Amino acid sequence: MKVILVVDIVGLQDMDVFNKHLKREGFKKIEGEDFAYEGEAHTHIFNTRAYIIEVVSKGLSKTDFSDCKIIFQIGENPMETYIYNKNKKDFITTTLPN
Repeated sequence: MKVILVVDIVGLQDMDVFNKHLKREGFKKIEGEDFAYEGEAHTHIFNTRAYIIEVVSKGLSKTDFSDCKIIFQIGENPMETYIYNKNKKDFITTTLPN
């Protein structure tokens, strides 16, 4: 399944380090976009979701940043929006207001 990942990062100190980490983990930049990536998933949606969250978290740990949100789609399945909680050092699901 095709995976599309969009990352919204504020205050990223080293974009090259972050991009290289995602590339090593199988995500390539979408041409013409600063923080949009694509890749292929070969596992169940839940495993792929956990993998994406782990990969982005590790990429963030390699450089400094102020705030980060991600949203992604696995195949035809859009996932929730996640925001990085610096205290917990992990992403949490966000809910959008009605």
